[in-house]
Amino acid sequence: MTSDDLDTDDALLPRLRLIEEQPLDQRASAYAQLHDELKGRLEGGDSSPSNG
Repeated sequence: MTSDDLDTDDALLPRLRLIEEQPLDQRASAYAQLHDELKGRLEGGDSSPSNG
């Protein structure tokens, strides 16, 4: 885990709080964007695919 990972983790809760304060239509869009970012981060962390 790098210091960038820790900074990103520390920024997640404030970001979620900010999203929750938005109107519903904007909140849905913001959650979708956050989902895509986290998905990309998780999938980007994969090592080589398994040969199975």
